[in-house]
Amino acid sequence: MTETGFIKSRHLDDKVSAAILLNLLRVYKEEGIELPVTTHFAFSVFEEVGHGANSNITSQVVEYLAVDMGAMGDDQQTDEYTVSICVKDASGPYHYDFRQHLVALAKEQDIPFKLDIYPFYGSDASAAMSAGAEVKHALLGAGIESSHSYERTHIDSVVATERMVDAYLKSALVD
Repeated sequence: MTETGFIKSRHLDDKVSAAILLNLLRVYKEEGIELPVTTHFAFSVFEEVGHGANSNITSQVVEYLAVDMGAMGDDQQTDEYTVSICVKDASGPYHYDFRQHLVALAKEQDIPFKLDIYPFYGSDASAAMSAGAEVKHALLGAGIESSHSYERTHIDSVVATERMVDAYLKSALVD
């Protein structure tokens, strides 16, 4: 980590997401926080090969939030200081109401965010949809530069992403 708050490493897309989820689990346990709905956490590195974390989706699952990364690049809105909320990727659009719920939470809680489209990317959530899962699906993540290389993000993006995941987990998207 640099003095200016940048984090540089390999494989930050997996490391940052896992660290956020593990930290939230720790906080919830230590503070005795109960989430409003039954929540399952799954860790996968299989979205790159197209099947994602699909083997353990039970029929009771209603929403699938993939926490991955916001890929930075030409014509992208994502930056290293906000949480990226994905509108659509190579598989098509994400669930509109779910995305709107995330955007509303970000606005209510003053969490800096960017909406983006990733035409050459897929997530565990989009892989689940391709496999026939009947869930509302969404994707968000920290903005990360140079995916699959020596990557970089900023602590502000990590904090915004953790705040977004926490806000979502403590909320309930109801039909």
